[in-house]
Amino acid sequence: METKKVKRYNMGYLLAYIFVPAIVTGVCFFVAYATSAIGPAAVILIMGPSTLSVLWWIFAGRVIFKAKKKKLERELDAQGFVRNHTFNSTGCMVVVDVVNGSIALQFFWNPSESYVLPAARISKTWVNDGRGGKGFMEGSSRVSFFLVVDGVKIRVDTFTSNKRWRMDSEYILTGISKADMMVGVLEEARKKGA
Repeated sequence: METKKVKRYNMGYLLAYIFVPAIVTGVCFFVAYATSAIGPAAVILIMGPSTLSVLWWIFAGRVIFKAKKKKLERELDAQGFVRNHTFNSTGCMVVVDVVNGSIALQFFWNPSESYVLPAARISKTWVNDGRGGKGFMEGSSRVSFFLVVDGVKIRVDTFTSNKRWRMDSEYILTGISKADMMVGVLEEARKKGA
């Protein structure tokens, strides 16, 4: 088990992910301007890096995160970690071993680190149904469960949408059900790990 503090973000990775493609594109634009490139050279210097940057921002994070999740799952299996429940969200993967009272975490913005911890390090868990609005406008566009590990609050979405859904919507009720189930599993693992 690890004793290092949980970090959801790796600032170096986050800044490099955002700014390195932008800097490369800017340098290529400057080279095209400074050399007065025309024809195919200008197209390559201007469109190539721009297109690659957009593709990087859209797809690279997901590909890196997916590869890291697969690697963590293989490592957990090799260590004898019993994967009772695995929950994949857009920003985090939570794997729970109820038998041994431990959890594993992998974060989208910190793919270089994975955490395998005793579940006893969880100090609090709860469900947030995202309810907002009044009357006929009441609803939610995000349902999550939270866990606090080493003082770090981790939000794991079970449902997100770009529109607000009524609280009796099947989407919201399913998201709440998933969140309730995961909080129950985490609490069970926490009791075993204590």
